Amino acid sequence: MNAADLGLPVDVPSTALFTDQYELTMLQAALRAGTADRRSVFEVFTRRLPEGRRYGVLAGVGRVLDAVENFRFDPAVLGFLRERGIVDEPTLRWLAGYRFSGDIWGYPEGEVYFPGSPVLRVEGSFAECVLLETVILSILNHDSAIAAAASRMSAAAGGRRLIEMGARRTHELAAVASSRAAYVGGFDSTSDLAAGFRYGIPTVGTSAHAFTLLHDSERDAFRAQVDSLGRGTTLLVDTYDVAEAVRTAVEIAGPELGAVRIDSGDLLLVAHRVRQQLDELGARDTRIVVTSDLDEYAIASLAAAPVDAYGVGTQLVTGSGHPTCSMVYKLVARAASADPKAPLVPVAKKSLGGKASVGGRKWAARRRDADGVAEAEVIGTGPVPDALAADQLLVELVKGGEVVAREPLEAARARHIAARGALPMSAIQLSRGEPVLPTEYV
Repeated sequence: MNAADLGLPVDVPSTALFTDQYELTMLQAALRAGTADRRSVFEVFTRRLPEGRRYGVLAGVGRVLDAVENFRFDPAVLGFLRERGIVDEPTLRWLAGYRFSGDIWGYPEGEVYFPGSPVLRVEGSFAECVLLETVILSILNHDSAIAAAASRMSAAAGGRRLIEMGARRTHELAAVASSRAAYVGGFDSTSDLAAGFRYGIPTVGTSAHAFTLLHDSERDAFRAQVDSLGRGTTLLVDTYDVAEAVRTAVEIAGPELGAVRIDSGDLLLVAHRVRQQLDELGARDTRIVVTSDLDEYAIASLAAAPVDAYGVGTQLVTGSGHPTCSMVYKLVARAASADPKAPLVPVAKKSLGGKASVGGRKWAARRRDADGVAEAEVIGTGPVPDALAADQLLVELVKGGEVVAREPLEAARARHIAARGALPMSAIQLSRGEPVLPTEYV
């Protein structure tokens, strides 16, 4: 599904102003200097993973493709730039006809990455590539952070279902992007209807404590919900007394009661008690859903509990302590002149403090052992070794300005599960550690 075609109220007419002013002032200066048309290569990568994380998860690629397509300087945008005096008239005339006409290669969405991995490579003239820096980083840094947290939670859940329910804990537009990224990272559903409508993610939800408090008794509330939503609904049982609520829930819905939700207390202890009570009441198929400020560590601590699903909000949509991936967008090669045949020259800034980068247009491959388990992220700028030719990671996303690799969200989700499964088993450990694969430059 192409979100740009839906015409939702959350859409914007153009992504061109999702940028920093210096992108436009650089463009103006390059146009005046005659260097704007030099063929250039920009790459997106991170120098390090968040502390303690063992792998990263690339998410937001599909949203990047939509953003590139919608990067247009319409009359209203141009009028704003003119009124503020941000760029001069020659630059405004150039922007009026802006259409990205270059090529974009990258890791496919859902793939894992490591320090130095060139997860996106943007090629074209300096002028058309430099303008995309901020919007690309904005999307990839946010979505990949959420997907990485989701992946860790998914691994900790061990196959139990995960519900994304963080819309009320973040910006309304970030909530939709977070739902999408969480789904890529392994979550099964979302409470956010905009995410369901926009991206086809399964949606779930029944009632909150307010619904119980509205009624004269918990029994009245449960009866109203079952009458409306059926016996397969999920009843929230921790408003007053959990044991009494479970008894009442089964009396009203019978053994066909779909699920009960626990949102407070000692979840491990309460879940065991509720499971025992449900079984004694004959509701052996009734599932238990737990919520209440969960993160990957809390989910892992409940591995021995009789829990069927987890609902996660705040910690998920904030990246579980790491709300960004610190990705950067760097010029790594450029032509010596505007001549289309001019060879590319590797470039990189010299910097101290861990901010150095490696010049040159790169390829990336994942070397595997005899059992098919990944053992290294290999990055190079020259010819790809024959032994790695079949294991290259970058795929063509945009060719000559046209998107060529749009795919269903399900494909990115399935790809992530496969990519994570091909890593060494230590990748899913929650204890602090170094990246599970070394990065090798050749």
